Amino acid sequence: MIEVLYFASFREVLGQSQESLPAEHGTIQGLLEALGARGESWREALLENQNLQIALNHDITHRHAQIKAGDEIAFFPPVTGG
Repeated sequence: MIEVLYFASFREVLGQSQESLPAEHGTIQGLLEALGARGESWREALLENQNLQIALNHDITHRHAQIKAGDEIAFFPPVTGG
C-alpha cells in the first residue's frame, strides 16, 4: 500500500485529505493517471495541473519518480507568497 496525501485546496476540490491505495502504479505519473480517471475534478487538479507540486517521502520529486509499497506521496498546489 501507499499513502496519498492531498493538501491545501486539493482537500476541498477532491473531498478528502488522504487515502491508502495499492502500490501498483509504478510511477507517480501512473498514479496520477489512475487518479485522473476518477473524474473531471481529479483530472484537472492533479493529472492536467502543470504546476502540481509532488513530494515523495517528504522530498520534492517529479512525475517520473518510481513508487513502491510503503511510500508516502503528497500533492499540493504551488505556494504563492508576497
